[in-house]
Amino acid sequence: MTSEEFARSAPIGVFDSGLGGLSVLQHIRQTLPHEALLYAADSGFAPYGDKTSAEILERSIAVTDFLLSKKIKALVVACNTATAAAIKHLRLHYPDLIIVGMEPGLKPASLLSKTKKVGVLATLSTIQSEKYQHLSTKLSAETGVEFIPQACVGLVDQIEKAEANADQTRLLLKKYLNPLLDAKVDTLVLGCTHYPFVARLIQELTSAYIPDGEPITLIDTGKAVASQIQRLLTERDLINTSSDIPRINAYTNDSPEKLKHACTQWINIAEDQLSVSTFST
Repeated sequence: MTSEEFARSAPIGVFDSGLGGLSVLQHIRQTLPHEALLYAADSGFAPYGDKTSAEILERSIAVTDFLLSKKIKALVVACNTATAAAIKHLRLHYPDLIIVGMEPGLKPASLLSKTKKVGVLATLSTIQSEKYQHLSTKLSAETGVEFIPQACVGLVDQIEKAEANADQTRLLLKKYLNPLLDAKVDTLVLGCTHYPFVARLIQELTSAYIPDGEPITLIDTGKAVASQIQRLLTERDLINTSSDIPRINAYTNDSPEKLKHACTQWINIAEDQLSVSTFST
């Protein structure tokens, strides 16, 4: 194998505070089926949303260093909270590494909203971040769209416990959605990679709230992240040219069975296409 072929065959590393980044991994797998993927779930320290920026940065560096030890060619920060708190530092600290983070989804939402009112479902840490505050203020001035943030405290915990359809999850979502619907939002940004796993429930609850109205538009930026990593790998001639579909290697510092269940049941990865191990940092 030549050095160029070796570089192309190197894996893409993807990490999240827990299981939510699997929603992004799924889009990457669909867009780049021949790429080797490593997924790291920092579930032992989840959720990130109630931690300080310094704590999130510390964890992001630790997990990135673990993935770098596996010789990754690119890094996807599949966590909105970690992107807001850490991606600037990661890009400075690892200048030669392709690094893609999550975008808040505010710009596409502003283009789609007819009522000019957009609800943003996110963690408290994301909403309070400088990145979110700056972008929402800037876009509001440019477009006249009002962004109404809603911190969804406890929702990540429910999803991490595989209780996306539980009564408690439904009650939480009603609590967070109703004020936004009262404010006449017609577009909702899923500002956390965990939230696509409750998208169907969100659609159900919003439809029940406004049965005769237009369906609420949900913005999930996972597909855009997959397109961005594809573009950057193409620019550097790092697309894997093999015709094989590699196994996904997933790592967790919590329960391997929980991660395995999420991979096989949430994003339909066949067991023979999956390897789950533990890591410590």
